[in-house]
Amino acid sequence: MKAFLKRKKIDISWKSYGIGAMSAMAQGLFASLLIGTIIKTLGQQAGNLAADISWLKQICDWLVDIGTFASGVAGPAMAISIAVALNAPPLVVFSAAAVGQAANAKGGAGGPLAVLLIAIIAVEFGKAVSKETKIDILVTPFVTVVIGGLLAIWTAPYIGKAASYVGELTMWATEQQPFLMGVLVSVIIGMALTLPISSAAICASLGLVGLAGGAAVAGCCAQMVGFAVLSFRENGFGGIVSQGLGTSMLQMGNIAKKPVIWLPPIIASSITGPVATCFFKLRMDGPAISSGMGTCGFVGQIGVITGWNGSAGWFDWVGLVVISFLLPAILCWALGRIFRAAGIIKKDDLKLED
Repeated sequence: MKAFLKRKKIDISWKSYGIGAMSAMAQGLFASLLIGTIIKTLGQQAGNLAADISWLKQICDWLVDIGTFASGVAGPAMAISIAVALNAPPLVVFSAAAVGQAANAKGGAGGPLAVLLIAIIAVEFGKAVSKETKIDILVTPFVTVVIGGLLAIWTAPYIGKAASYVGELTMWATEQQPFLMGVLVSVIIGMALTLPISSAAICASLGLVGLAGGAAVAGCCAQMVGFAVLSFRENGFGGIVSQGLGTSMLQMGNIAKKPVIWLPPIIASSITGPVATCFFKLRMDGPAISSGMGTCGFVGQIGVITGWNGSAGWFDWVGLVVISFLLPAILCWALGRIFRAAGIIKKDDLKLED
């Protein structure tokens, strides 16, 4: 059995499923639902401003249509991304599209989690039978699609309900205890963003929006902006861009060597979270995946703005800027000076590899 699994490139492990597949799913979700929502919102907002200019209005309408099309293939995009991450052969990758569509549709609000779990199983079964018969063109897609389809019918509604329940419970708890939950959600989701798992996929799977989504945004920004500022001595402006607009996951190698360097961004997130929930009442009413993106391409901020739907006041804008950029930068700069002065963080502890 071990030889068979090795030959089929089936690696039953947390690294393969909890890290590789989940991260790939987030990319698929980003390339469909998220980018589609951004394009659609751009078209809608620009269209409102260009209502009297016919040719510009037509372009904006096209953007709305394009964004709608992109958002509509989220299920297939996620499943295909998972199949690619699991090193599936082409026939399995192509067949995964149908599995993703079924799981996402049947999973409802918890569709992304249903896609993750069901696509992994269907893809691995597809890999197992791939090229084992002379009629591979029929057997491989049949096994992949039927197993994925049956699992979607039998289990996706329950997976979706469970994910939705956890998400709703988290959001309800945040509304009831904005300080405590602001701290917990901000720290946990922020740490997930830096770890080699996907905070975006977690937020999307749980449908994490509202006040809890705002806390998640705060935590992710504290990690990304925090590490960018904290490591400026070592990495300069290149580090600002790669970590502040890219991902704080780049620091995982250094964290593994010296975990204490993670404390300043974690402490910062424990502060920015409750400030977001209790003072600024920062909410994520845009796509749930945006809650776990932080300042990566400004997706977290775009998601918040999208949820405003043009109804934000000056206080909302100030809160978004303070929580996303100013407060995490100031906190991590100050904590960095303290940690360096105490000899806890030393020269090149935060140096990124060239």
